[in-house]
Amino acid sequence: MSETVLELFDLQKSFGALRATDGVSLTVGKGEVHALIGPNGAGKTTLIGQITGELASDRGRIEFEGRDITKLATAERARLGLARSFQITSIFGSFTAEGNVALAVQATEKNSFRFWHPAERIARLREPARQRLRELGLAARSATIAAGMAHGEHRQLEIAMALATKPSMLLLDEPMAGLGNEESQAMLALLARLKGEYSILLIEHDMDVVFSLADRISVLVQGRIIASGSAEEIRNDPLVRTAYLGEDDEIGELDAAG
Repeated sequence: MSETVLELFDLQKSFGALRATDGVSLTVGKGEVHALIGPNGAGKTTLIGQITGELASDRGRIEFEGRDITKLATAERARLGLARSFQITSIFGSFTAEGNVALAVQATEKNSFRFWHPAERIARLREPARQRLRELGLAARSATIAAGMAHGEHRQLEIAMALATKPSMLLLDEPMAGLGNEESQAMLALLARLKGEYSILLIEHDMDVVFSLADRISVLVQGRIIASGSAEEIRNDPLVRTAYLGEDDEIGELDAAG
C-alpha cells in the first residue's frame, strides 16, 4: 500500500442513545481515492465531521500525515491540509464567485476573517482565487454573484474553495448530489482530474462514480465498517449485498456498475 495520509483508529460518536459511528478504523493512502459508501443513515457524514473536527469523537484517534490531530480545532486541521466540501453547498450567495474563493484563501491565514475588510477587495487574494476558478472551468463566472449561478456551478465553486486552501487531502461529501446528467458528467471529469494529485475520501451514492474513481471502497453500515477492498471485492461481497437488501436502487447500481 502507498504511504498513509489519513488513519482512523476506533472512532466512536453517539447522539444520546444513537451510536452514529461505532469503532471505525480505516486508512487512506497518498494520492488514493477512498470511497465511503453505505445506506442512508449509516453514519458517513458524522464520520466526516469527526475527521474535520466539527464533531468531537467520544473515543478513538485520528492521525493525519503521521500527526495526531484528534484534539485539534477544525481551523488547525484545515491549515494542516484537510479540506472539506459539503453535501449541501456552503457558499456565500451574496459574494461573487471570485469573492467566495478569495475568502477561502484568506481563511488559511492567521488572523483571517476580517469581515470589515472584504476578501474580494484584497489584491493579493484575487489572483490565487482566479487561478482556482480557471482550473475549475469557472473563469467566465468570476464576477457573477454566487446566488445567480446554477447548482452544478455551486458544486464546482465549493471545490474551488476547498482547493484554495492548498490542501493535501479532500473530504468530498456527495459532490454529485442534485446534479443533472450534463452536470454530473462535468463533475466526474473534474474529479478524475483531481485523482492522484490529492488524496480523497469520497462519500457518494452514485455507484457508477464510485466504481469508476475509487482505488478502494469501505462500506459503513449502522456506524461500523463491514468491508473494505477494491471495487470488484466490494461488488461481490455477500455482507455488502446483504446490507443493501431493501435498498433496491442501490443494489441495482451495484450490479449495473459491474
